[in-house]
Amino acid sequence: MSTFKAYVKISENRYRENYGLSFEEFMVGQKFKHRPGVTISQQDNKDEALDTLNNAQLHYDAHYAAQTEWKHCLGVSTLTLQKLMGATWKTFGRRYRVLTFDDIAMTHPVFSGDTLYAESEVISKDEYKVDPNFGVVQVVTSGVNQDGAIVSKIQYQLLVYKKGKHPLDKALSADAFNLTDQKFSLHRQLEDGSYIEEVGIYYEDLLIGETYEHFPSKTFVAEESRLHSLRSLEWNPFYADSEYIGKYYGGKFIINETYVVGAITALTTRTFGRVVANLQWKNIQLPQIIYAGDTIHCESTILMKRESKSRPTEGIMEATTKAFNQAGELVCSYERHFLIYRKGLGPYKAAGY
Repeated sequence: MSTFKAYVKISENRYRENYGLSFEEFMVGQKFKHRPGVTISQQDNKDEALDTLNNAQLHYDAHYAAQTEWKHCLGVSTLTLQKLMGATWKTFGRRYRVLTFDDIAMTHPVFSGDTLYAESEVISKDEYKVDPNFGVVQVVTSGVNQDGAIVSKIQYQLLVYKKGKHPLDKALSADAFNLTDQKFSLHRQLEDGSYIEEVGIYYEDLLIGETYEHFPSKTFVAEESRLHSLRSLEWNPFYADSEYIGKYYGGKFIINETYVVGAITALTTRTFGRVVANLQWKNIQLPQIIYAGDTIHCESTILMKRESKSRPTEGIMEATTKAFNQAGELVCSYERHFLIYRKGLGPYKAAGY
């Protein structure tokens, strides 16, 4: 059983999602398997190349690429770097920053359709003489594709907060991390001694009356609302035309309500990461407008649970979710029914989770 915690206890039956290990918790030789992985599309590849002014047509000209030894558009190397580093956040989330990238090796081509997983090993740790609030952890992260081929190796040094020094820890009680149930663990230890990140709580372990504060929060920006509106055929200038909004609404961008519901639901997926499918939302209330620049934090309370008669590997659960803005005002609430995997069942073993 892993001693690293995915939650801290705020009060009785109330838990907040936690992430990352403090400097003291890292040990030389530790190995971590990060989950989930991410499947790379050619759209991802093309966007990365064009957005960064990448002049190498091998990444986005399929006719050209077909004449090369690769036969397909090659993945942008720095896109691979970003995805692999991003995938490590649940374990290395208490880093303050990356100090150095000592070596970045691309050892196998990445193509559209490849799924990448990150695996990391701690190779050294040391005190940070500049500031006693931090320590230095040196890591090698490997990118592994769906076939088990290593596509990249990244060696780097992280500046990591020491225990109790992270801003989120300072307001916590001394026993906030003293949760002994396996369901609160950030990792599961495998037979070879490595740690694999968990991806949510099973049906049996979510109890009626428990409240989970979801973390991190989300700050909405105008551009994401504009893009989600346009891609949804919502071409009302109210969401997409800055001149119109400036002339008639004082320049304050209102975030599209359907996107709000989607974003709030997405914020719950660390705790509800074992959900199979959503069945129903009901009683969705939007008592306050959400504007661009607002930061939303969410919490969910388990209301009901029962076994599924037609799906023996799953249960049915009802939860209420509330979202608050930076001023503590309720901006959205709803009840939701969803299917969720039962303990030890589901696709996890077959999928390498």
